Amino acid sequence: MLPSWLSTKVDREADKGGIYGIFFMALTLAIVSFSCTGPIVGSVLVQSAGGEFIRPVIAMLGFGLAFALPFSLFAVFPNWLNSLPKGGGWLNSVKVCFGFIELALGLKFLSVADQTYHWHILDREVYLSLWIVIFGLMGLYLLGKLKFSHDSEMKYLKVPRLMLSMATLAFVVYMIPGLWGAPLKFLSGYLPPISTQDFDINRSLRESQGVKGNVCKKPNFSNYLHIPHGLNGYYDYDEAVACAKELKKPLFIDFTGHGCVNCRKMEEKVWSNPRVLKVLNEEYVIASLYVDDKVIKLDPSDFFVGRFSKQEIKTLGKKNTEIEVCYFGKSSQPLYCLLDGKESLLQTPVGSEINHKQFDTEEFLKFLENGVKEYKKRNSALK
Repeated sequence: MLPSWLSTKVDREADKGGIYGIFFMALTLAIVSFSCTGPIVGSVLVQSAGGEFIRPVIAMLGFGLAFALPFSLFAVFPNWLNSLPKGGGWLNSVKVCFGFIELALGLKFLSVADQTYHWHILDREVYLSLWIVIFGLMGLYLLGKLKFSHDSEMKYLKVPRLMLSMATLAFVVYMIPGLWGAPLKFLSGYLPPISTQDFDINRSLRESQGVKGNVCKKPNFSNYLHIPHGLNGYYDYDEAVACAKELKKPLFIDFTGHGCVNCRKMEEKVWSNPRVLKVLNEEYVIASLYVDDKVIKLDPSDFFVGRFSKQEIKTLGKKNTEIEVCYFGKSSQPLYCLLDGKESLLQTPVGSEINHKQFDTEEFLKFLENGVKEYKKRNSALK
């Protein structure tokens, strides 16, 4: 956040008009919107530095058009300024509704910190309860049952406002079953993982069915970290490799993060498929490597200086980051890698997009099955 005096001074210069004023008007816009646009432009620059071309160009073109188009149109057609709607009670209603939405989305950022530091303040049922209350109040506000100080008197309810209130309250009803473990796939990626929920009917069913997975011993850090859908596996690369060699199974590595939206979407939309779960559970040793964990410390005897960061690595999250960057040349999540007994790749690593298809169950299943076939082929060649 840049100092407020800077934006005030630049805005004052913009009022002088002419070409000089236009320049400072644009500078004011850049200063005021800096904190909002930084993450967007930053992610685009990372993609560009990684060798991508089409996406960064399209993103920056859209970004530039969004900012330039209103100014260009009003400059060409100045009379349009007179036709803009005047402020009033309707505008206050818009601000109040966006206030509810921003409050709900703000919980997402707090939730990421909560998971990363293992505070367990915003577990899934608490998070959902807050969202249900927030959007429930928003629905009541739209119906005119709640009023704020700057609201205008509403004599009757207009159809658009009624439809919006119905959609909001329907969304509230949709979320309620999530308190008992419903997956809520529409919100996958925006909710805390279901493993943080105390009461989950699906978990009870899986435990009764005896989903075990391929493990050699109790994994380290299992008190803090979990693999979705009741799958068992490891959270440390070395442990997982040792077990895969012992069981003579291929290794499935899931580079993930507490704050990774696409990771949660893959888990809820793709991993949840029974065929995918069957292959993961029966054919692979699983390793979920969290790259953004801030709390879990390595044993002092396992400290090392990272080849990538050039710093002493003391936490599990930083160790996993070093492994992803140095071994596989990537720094994005999710990243799925399949390894054989010699720690060689069985397939080209993939993310949430496989063969230009985003969150595609069939492509992901094909990726897993081809990895198993390649592993068996290499083993038979050695014999």
